[in-house]
Amino acid sequence: MGPAERVTVRWWRWRRNALKRRVDVVEAWVVLGGWVLALLGGLLAGLLAAGSVERAVERQRAESRQVRAVVVEDAPGPSPARTASDHRVWGEVRWTAPDGSTHQDEARVPPEAPAGSTIPVWVNRSGDITAPPVSGGEAWLHTAMGGALAGAFAGGTVLGTMWLTRLALDRWRLARWEAEWERIDTRRGWKTG
Repeated sequence: MGPAERVTVRWWRWRRNALKRRVDVVEAWVVLGGWVLALLGGLLAGLLAAGSVERAVERQRAESRQVRAVVVEDAPGPSPARTASDHRVWGEVRWTAPDGSTHQDEARVPPEAPAGSTIPVWVNRSGDITAPPVSGGEAWLHTAMGGALAGAFAGGTVLGTMWLTRLALDRWRLARWEAEWERIDTRRGWKTG
């Protein structure tokens, strides 16, 4: 006698079968619909999120301007800790915004920059200092990661819902089997368990 072999019958929920129950057909449609919805919904959510990130990057680029700022007072020397990666220090600067108004605030300047030297700073529409816009590579990375994460989250949510639905169907199926066994046992006066 050879080892026991397991035979897997694929697509059994879609074939004609005398043992197939209505819950099996419902489960088959839930699985099919869940996978289709997860793939299409994930793709759509990813594309929408990537488009949204791309529009935000373009808006940031459109609202930022680079202006020349004048260092107001001598900048301090380099910090011994060198916490910043660009080795810059905070210094007081003055600049003219695109609307013609004059502003003064702290910005990152080279260490020991003398008063009167100029540095480039990025400002927004109101003339306040802002971070420089992201580069082309950073924009691509943000767009790709935003789309991928949104797609994965949307698809995962649908697949998780499908899994919970299948668990509920399994519990309902087991409850029906238990009720059927109880009915058969009591009709003949037996007790199987």
